[in-house]
Amino acid sequence: MLRTPTGGAGHGTADAGDRLVSIGTVLNRLREEFPEVTISKIRFLEAEGLVEPQRTASGYRKFSPHDVERLALILRMQRDHYLPLKVIREHLDALGRGDQVVLPAQAAPGEPPEAAGPWEAGEGVAPTARVGRAELLAAVGAQEAELAEWEAYGLVAPGVNGGYDAEAVTVAKLVAELGRYGLEPRHLRAVKAAAEREAGLVEQVVAPQRRHRNPQTRAHAEATVKELATLSVRLHAALVRAALGVRFP
Repeated sequence: MLRTPTGGAGHGTADAGDRLVSIGTVLNRLREEFPEVTISKIRFLEAEGLVEPQRTASGYRKFSPHDVERLALILRMQRDHYLPLKVIREHLDALGRGDQVVLPAQAAPGEPPEAAGPWEAGEGVAPTARVGRAELLAAVGAQEAELAEWEAYGLVAPGVNGGYDAEAVTVAKLVAELGRYGLEPRHLRAVKAAAEREAGLVEQVVAPQRRHRNPQTRAHAEATVKELATLSVRLHAALVRAALGVRFP
């Protein structure tokens, strides 16, 4: 069960002005518990509206003790319970209302969590879980011939041990849904090629860190990969909406 942090996002108190700290100080404090955290990660959480530091007249971020506590809580929910940001935001809102929040059981080291929170498309499949071919077909509602075609076009692929991870389930569900609108696997090759190009750009950014001898630097690289992937997906969605002239509420 989570305890309610004092205050809320963007509610640093005036009488704690001399206790406000820079983003670099926040990073140093958080790294005691979260060695993989980066400044870009903190900025990303701010961009997502999960924390709202104060700004000086010059535009520098200043974090209150509550902001630091809130960031630590967010990082714990990600690390220990594998919760997506949407669910974390809901939990924080509930805590802000004074409600009690019960998190999924924390997994033992090396084991997948019992519950990883709802997925947008791969619902019910934990990030580290794998399912068999029959389970994938049942989850997607597809036929064997359809899956074989998706694999032939490289849209879905099993892992080295033959199972399908949560991302494969997500892709299969989306491909199946697009198919109902007449978009066939051959039409989606361009989407896959674009995704691979985006992944290549991310790899260029983090490659030097991934090759570094320092384990902490390599851990930072993996955190950066996740952040860049999220930003890339958001940019892709925004560009598609702009190209189509579509606005969402």
